[in-house]
Amino acid sequence: GAMKTANSAVNATEMAKIMNEFTRENEIMEIRQEMMDDALTDAFDSEGVEEEADEVTGQVLAELGIEMDKQFVGLATPSALPAGQQVAEEEDALPDLKARLDAL
Repeated sequence: GAMKTANSAVNATEMAKIMNEFTRENEIMEIRQEMMDDALTDAFDSEGVEEEADEVTGQVLAELGIEMDKQFVGLATPSALPAGQQVAEEEDALPDLKARLDAL
């Protein structure tokens, strides 16, 4: 019947040879995939990149004579006005602003 015709059309040794070649090529593809994954992981590995960037930034700033520190030592802190005085100054500015807007 049909199976006998199919079996006679397909050479078993040829089929085994094709299957072995397929298996071998598949293994080669898996190895290449692993190699590509490793290469991409190495290429895009951000570990150490930030440290290197900080180091380069530090060198550039040092060349410019600027020292960056975690705490900005020596910077003057803005003097804070008493809260009531700030509000009074803002209220004084409002009529002037309103007059200027009305003039438009």
